[in-house]
Parts: sequence; C-alpha cells; structure tokens
Amino acid sequence: MTTPLTLTPGRRPDGTALLTAVGEIDLSNTDVLASALDGTSGLLVLDLTGVEYLDSAGLSVLFPHADRIELIATPLLKPVLAISGLADITTIHDA
Repeated sequence: MTTPLTLTPGRRPDGTALLTAVGEIDLSNTDVLASALDGTSGLLVLDLTGVEYLDSAGLSVLFPHADRIELIATPLLKPVLAISGLADITTIHDA
C-alpha cells in the first residue's frame, strides 16, 4: 500500500521552482518524489514543512539533487537531515 504523499509544484516570488510535499515520504512513494525532482531543472526549493515522516528511502532520493535543492524543514525533520549528512551538502531553511 502506498503511503499518502501530495506534491504541489509552484514558483516562489523570485521565480525559483518550488515543490511542496505533504504527508509521509517512504519506500512506497519515493518514485513519485524522484519523478518530481527529475522533472524540474535548475534550482529547486523543496518545502518539507508538511512532511510528518521521512525514511532512508526518501533521503536517498534527495541526495542526488543536493547540489541544486534547498530544503525548508521543521524541527522534527532537521535531526534526520543532519544525521544523514544531507544538511552538510545542501541548504536547509527553518520552517
């Protein structure tokens, strides 16, 4: 069974691509996230403020895009991003 995840594309006021994720990111839906990331070129801001759970499969989808993504994360996700090492190679903004 696929875990609910909603991805909404948009643009920030400065024109930067924005992808807003709501739900849980896990092995059952990483293909949807990977497709959304692959389908966006250039700088991308990924808003994770609506994400309640992010597992290692979800993290593994983010790493290949670390050089071109910026993350917006809640205090709940920040330790996961730090321990994984993703916080060391991409910009993370507070929610």
